[in-house]
Parts: sequence; structure tokens; C-alpha cells
Amino acid sequence: MIVKRAVQLQPNQKRGLLMKTRTVVNTIAFLTLSTMLMAAQMQMPASTPGKSKPAEASSAPKTLTGTVSDSMCGAHHMEKGKSAADCTRDCVKKGTKYALVVGKKVYTLDGHEAELDKLAGERATVKGSLMGEMVMVESVAAAKKMAK
Repeated sequence: MIVKRAVQLQPNQKRGLLMKTRTVVNTIAFLTLSTMLMAAQMQMPASTPGKSKPAEASSAPKTLTGTVSDSMCGAHHMEKGKSAADCTRDCVKKGTKYALVVGKKVYTLDGHEAELDKLAGERATVKGSLMGEMVMVESVAAAKKMAK
């Protein structure tokens, strides 16, 4: 005959179990959010049909001024409770590219990630070669303040 005993946990053991449970719950929440963001990115069209022009490489460097964001969020950040800069940096860490929002247009940026990271969520002036909606970045600088 097998006798079963009830196991009582000490306070330290209860705290350890609670911490492990929180870690598992946080990991599941993070993976769920990451999966949702990646699914949303996959469903977004690369460009709007009928409105896009064929991707042409511009030989002369273009200068664009706008807000530094990421290619997934564009002008509308999805992570609630985070600043535009924090959301941009988090999305880039998860694999998206930096982007420049100019009016209603979003240009994906390639190159100079360190400078773009410093200007995440802020206005910047970017110089580079334009290929469709992609900019091969040659230089990045904080945008000059507009006169009032």
C-alpha cells in the first residue's frame, strides 16, 4: 500500500514558484505579441497597387526630411504605452528596418543604423539615393527647427 503525503512549501519555495510562473507568463505574452506583429507585417502590401511607380534608381542624391520610424509601424506606432522612439527601437530589434515618414509617405532606410537609432522618433534630414520607396542612406542629421 502506497501512502501519499501532502507537501507543504516553505515561504521561499512559494516565492520561487511564483517567480517562475511570472517568467513563463511574460515569455508567452512576449511571444504572442511578436507573432502578432510579424503576422501584421506579412499582411501589409509592399505598396498600394495602381499608385506605385516602377522602382527606379535615382542617380542624384535626394534630401528628405521627416520623422524617423520603422517600416512596420510607419506613422502609427502599435506598442501601447511606449514612446515613438522606444517602439521604433523595439521593432528594429525584432527585424524591421528604419523608415522615414514624410507626410503620408513611408520610405524604408538602408544604412547608417547607428545614427538613425539616435534619432528614432524625432525629425531628421536624410540624404541618399532613392530606389522606389527605399533610400540608400548617405547621411543623416537632426532636422533643423522650423521657424515660428
